[in-house]
Amino acid sequence: MKRRNASEARPVEQLPGIMRRTLAHSDHLMLCQYTAPKGSKFPLHNHPAAQIGYVISGRLRFMGATEADTFEAVAGQSYVFEPHEQHGADVLEDSTIIEIFTPCRDEFKER
Repeated sequence: MKRRNASEARPVEQLPGIMRRTLAHSDHLMLCQYTAPKGSKFPLHNHPAAQIGYVISGRLRFMGATEADTFEAVAGQSYVFEPHEQHGADVLEDSTIIEIFTPCRDEFKER
């Protein structure tokens, strides 16, 4: 079993103002924590990994390929994006979220 305290994970500015900490990973699964200030954005994108998220604090407006895919998520809510599903988010309040990716995203591994 591998263990790690979140404070040991190096913060990386993934997007302007948005910090990611890779908390733990195996070859198949990855756990990341994001802190994002109000007004920051996750641009519309997709990737081969499935993604499950949980909002610890704050509020975000997620968008997808169509207007029908838009939803807001607040503290205590979770969501899923399938592999290659278009998604992005506008950060409406200072937010902290946890994301799980499978398979592991190699570009997020600490070097």
